[in-house]
Amino acid sequence: MSKIKKHKPSKLKMMMRGLLVILGGFIAAYGLETVLIPNNVSDGGVTGLSIVGSQLFGLPLGILIAVLNLPFIWLGYKQIGKSFAIFSVIGIASLAIGTILMHHTPAIIEGDTLLVTVVGGIILGFGMGLALRNGGALDGIDMLAVLLSRKLPFGTSDLILFLNIFVFIIVSTVFGLQGAILSAIAYFIASKVIHIVEEGLSGSKTFQIITTESEIMVETIRDRLGRSATYKEAYGGFSHEKFKEITCVINRLEETKLKEIINEIDPGAFVTVYDVAEVKGGNFKKNDIH
Repeated sequence: MSKIKKHKPSKLKMMMRGLLVILGGFIAAYGLETVLIPNNVSDGGVTGLSIVGSQLFGLPLGILIAVLNLPFIWLGYKQIGKSFAIFSVIGIASLAIGTILMHHTPAIIEGDTLLVTVVGGIILGFGMGLALRNGGALDGIDMLAVLLSRKLPFGTSDLILFLNIFVFIIVSTVFGLQGAILSAIAYFIASKVIHIVEEGLSGSKTFQIITTESEIMVETIRDRLGRSATYKEAYGGFSHEKFKEITCVINRLEETKLKEIINEIDPGAFVTVYDVAEVKGGNFKKNDIH
């Protein structure tokens, strides 16, 4: 039996990932110290609790971020792995140090609550997404949600939402109800930006198409989009008719064009669409259509 070779990432690649995680931590710290905190707006998760603790007890925010995240780093090490824990230590340390260094930096936006939540959420989300994309984390509450989802009959996203509701209730005791609501809005915006940074703006989607016009459908997709597709046989459960199911992976920008092609060739085709987190290998390459 042949042995499977393990390919370890090069030291240069690991260093670049580490630098990007550090950059993500400093970007997130900049968003906190120059946009959100000066306007009485908090973050969610452990960072939100750290902000509350800093306001109540006058302790440095960076120290609280580092200390409160320690148990979650251990949790990440046990549940996800050594590499993730190391990059998370780097990211959280960068966030903590960044908040200390930028604590007296003047606010770049003041007074406009809508602008504060949008800009603060974007900056914070970009920093956190950059860290996550490169294998680290800046907040431990997601790790806790993953662990609890294995013990309780709830999904990870449901638990993250529940835990953050608890955090924003605590935030309201310091920043008031308006501050808690603005914090929740900023956190929501940050979560969407994190998703974009992790997946990229284009993203990918899988189309599964059941049609009686499979050959011309695949030819048209190839000619107009420059994309290939695969076939597999499918049988109708009611009609027992034999079909060919087409599977095609495209980027998000091509979705409308593919829907136009399907409606043009076979308006009655049965189509299912899935979001794709990542595409590797195979022949996922766009051919020149010009």
